[in-house]
Amino acid sequence: MTKSFYAIHTHGFVRVAACTPRVAVGDPGFNAAETLRMAKEGDAAGCDLMLFPELGISAYAIDDLHLQDALLDRVEAEIAVLAEASEKLAPVLVVGAPVRRNGRLYNCAVIIARGRILGVVPKSFLPNYREYYEKRWFASGQGLEGLDVDIAHQTTPFGTDLVFEARDLRDFIFHAEICEDFWAPNPPSTQGALAGALILCNLSASNIVVGKADERALLCASQSTRCQAAYLYSAAGPGESTTDLAWDGQASIHELGRELACTDRFPTEAQMAVADIDVEKLRLERMRTPTFNDAAIAAGHPERRFRRVRFDHKPHFKDVGLRRPIDRFPFVPDDPARLDRDCYEAFNIQVAGLAKRLEATKSRHITIGVSGGLDSTHALIVAAKAFDRLGLPRANILAFTMPGFATSEGTKANAWALMKAIGVTAEEIDIRPAAKQLLKDLGHPFAKGEPVYDVTFENVQAGLRTDYLFRLANQRNGFVLGTGDLSELALGWCTYGVGDQMSHYNVNASLAKTLIQHLIRWVAKTGQFDAAASEVLLSVLDTEISPELVPADATGAIQSTQARIGPYELQDFNLYWITRYGLRPSKVAFLAWHAWKDAGAGHWPPHFPEEARNAYDLAAIRKWLSLFLFRFFEISQFKRSAMPNGPKVVSGGNLSPRGDWRAPSDGTARVWIEELEANVP
Repeated sequence: MTKSFYAIHTHGFVRVAACTPRVAVGDPGFNAAETLRMAKEGDAAGCDLMLFPELGISAYAIDDLHLQDALLDRVEAEIAVLAEASEKLAPVLVVGAPVRRNGRLYNCAVIIARGRILGVVPKSFLPNYREYYEKRWFASGQGLEGLDVDIAHQTTPFGTDLVFEARDLRDFIFHAEICEDFWAPNPPSTQGALAGALILCNLSASNIVVGKADERALLCASQSTRCQAAYLYSAAGPGESTTDLAWDGQASIHELGRELACTDRFPTEAQMAVADIDVEKLRLERMRTPTFNDAAIAAGHPERRFRRVRFDHKPHFKDVGLRRPIDRFPFVPDDPARLDRDCYEAFNIQVAGLAKRLEATKSRHITIGVSGGLDSTHALIVAAKAFDRLGLPRANILAFTMPGFATSEGTKANAWALMKAIGVTAEEIDIRPAAKQLLKDLGHPFAKGEPVYDVTFENVQAGLRTDYLFRLANQRNGFVLGTGDLSELALGWCTYGVGDQMSHYNVNASLAKTLIQHLIRWVAKTGQFDAAASEVLLSVLDTEISPELVPADATGAIQSTQARIGPYELQDFNLYWITRYGLRPSKVAFLAWHAWKDAGAGHWPPHFPEEARNAYDLAAIRKWLSLFLFRFFEISQFKRSAMPNGPKVVSGGNLSPRGDWRAPSDGTARVWIEELEANVP
């Protein structure tokens, strides 16, 4: 089948469902029918993998009925019915059932796909404490490897050494464990992950007691993080016996510690949580984390003893939408509590980094250029807090506003208002006379009155500002605090050497432009400074992002950075996914399209202005992504290779050659641009 750009399978996603069906106590016919009904729903929803609860075909809380041959015969008969029905269904079904083998009974996961029983995985750890008595009925699966079992007229692999892999859908690789298994210090899923499984499934019954839901969520998040995997969890729900226990039907899907979907608890009807797992991203994350490979080595390379059960999945490659949350702003969470926590941490990381540098250099002064724009504003308030932390007077912060040929009255006024409100030593140096002299010495047409505003014209101003700051630092026994941010470094939107690319220390180097906007808003909203300063901070947020190096045109329109290098909200999106995970450009475009195609869909960060809620079509996304690839991979690395020191603040937010990013300065963007052009319509 032809792959569509709009299909999740094209971009390394697998649609999964964690299901909580209704069950009837000791009635395999009813339970199998309910499982099949949900399987058909999942098939219609485009699911690839569906997980059901522990012992779901027999029901879990049936005690000694597990040892009745009549019931076990019926369980096996119903598994045969499910297997036959699965021939016409796309999802792989992972169902729970008691399975007999060699005179023993095992609590098992039975994996069914396209008419085949792919394998049977027995439970390793049998709880036999408090309300649990599983050893009364079941044998442990520990140590059972390399075996087969006859079930439902098929002979299939049996053991705890099974990993399942689709031949025709890359990275669709999963492992199954059962309930108590992941409460163990060393869950079987850890070995399954080290053997290559990217999706970890837990068929659970797990009765509910007060506080247990939080424990389950913690374990699911932890295991998905530690194993760099997705973790699916399905607990028994409505219909189980309440003779001595109760059930809340908790089902959830986690990926790298993040909950993607969950069901309501204490349902009265069947439910399923559905989400698209980014298995390609999981594989890439493991590739860039040597610790994961070292763990496999330490465990004796589990892949050598695990059997890889392969099957033909027959992916549809159709557009079925995308069922997972995609943050428009990867550096800015839309959850208010998390955003508040992230802003607190980011701001204090910067403050702590600068304070340490001041102590180490025994400096009592810094020089900083203040333009009235976002970056210098944020660097200045970080500096103020660092000086407060060290007990140094804010007057030791030597702040300079340096108007040039295109400096607006608005930004200049904001710069002065902020410097006064913060209480730093403020001065103004008009760089225009020096710039005119330099342009004259260069023989530049502007010196003769011609309106030529080329890169030399711009960089003369940018360079003079930096030159002044360095000499002022020499003169006044301090160092230059940089203000340039991560977004500008990624795009090379900075003047190299004697320009805003250089400083003695840069507190903003790990902060994307979109995050700086929210940090300034957080500083104002949380009262880090007095009301006068907060008012200026909010005014800065309303200012057009501009280098203010070229005079306004005949219409009065000022120089716009984003009109030249693209909207920062898109470029920060591109930056995050390409550098943090190494995704293909076409996949980044796919994610961006889902995140940005509809301004009315999804969530926005708190306090985000309604008038700034933009949408972008695929053509715009493709255009600006192509520009990003060219600037990032081909023409800007030399600037990043000579970055000043600065603290890493966010994951995926550092381009220092001493930190997260190492690349050749003379590389080419050809591979990335060609991939984009070939695969994005």
